[in-house]
Amino acid sequence: MTAPFALALHGGAGTISPALMTPEKEHAYRLALQAALETGYGVLRQGGAALDAVEQAVRSLEDCPLFNAGRGAVFTHDGHHEMDAAIMDGRSRAAGAVAGARSVQNPIRAARLVMEQTEHVLLAWPGADELARLHGLPTQPQEYFFTQQRYDQLQEALQEGRMRLDHSEAQSADTATPTHEDPKKKMGTVGAVALDQHGNLAAATSTGGMTNKQFSRIGDSPIIGSGTFADNRTCAISCTGHGEFFLRAVVAHDISCLMEYRGLSLAEACRVVVHDKLAPIGGEGGLVAVDAAGNVALPFNSEGMYRAWQTSSDHTPGVAIYKD
Repeated sequence: MTAPFALALHGGAGTISPALMTPEKEHAYRLALQAALETGYGVLRQGGAALDAVEQAVRSLEDCPLFNAGRGAVFTHDGHHEMDAAIMDGRSRAAGAVAGARSVQNPIRAARLVMEQTEHVLLAWPGADELARLHGLPTQPQEYFFTQQRYDQLQEALQEGRMRLDHSEAQSADTATPTHEDPKKKMGTVGAVALDQHGNLAAATSTGGMTNKQFSRIGDSPIIGSGTFADNRTCAISCTGHGEFFLRAVVAHDISCLMEYRGLSLAEACRVVVHDKLAPIGGEGGLVAVDAAGNVALPFNSEGMYRAWQTSSDHTPGVAIYKD
């Protein structure tokens, strides 16, 4: 009998409702989530490693301009892109991360390079980009990361004189009619977690950060224990939300601790952290999680979260955007 395996991924959380989405845009998001799910789950189905599965799933999302990671990264105050990513192996708790990468096509690949080819855990720009070039990772000019929607968001944020969380927008990308969306309530980090047939867990997260961010701001995504964590004894976690709150709450590691020290189930540990601990301090967002038995949890305290999942115990893939 095949050992259990599972994959779950996210493409951001926040104020996401049918009223703010055209049918065409929703269809595009669902197709992109499904494609990333098929990519990562295919690795697991063939007996591949969880680490490879989460990297491949995140790379698929980084290559899609709909999400705030890689090609779809938002603009900084100075008009360029600063991308963060992290990956962690639950077998040994080895981890790698990059912060502020500017030219690497797939920041998650650079994060894995840090883990496997250096003695370090976290490298920042310009060293992160230099390491990627030394090892032959594809890099791209600034034009590759340009999308009109992201550029328009920067202009609006500059006029307002504030940062915007990830891929928030003041009006629909498909119509000139204002959506009245709260620009502070849409978070576009991407991530994936997996359990493979060998019993190993892994997590990966990637983001472009905040529109109009200044001073080399870094959120929770590349910080091990806050936005990304994996431990074979408990679970693998990838978070999305307002990074400052996830940093303060050390969200990913807190869930693992509740399971290890208090014996909580994955679902209960996620509920406690996301709803009882994070929400009261103003932390909005969510996460995807999988435990050592192949159970999946996808909790969020925002209006919606782009997400997809599939397990060997239930072969039907799931793709969702809004609250159930």
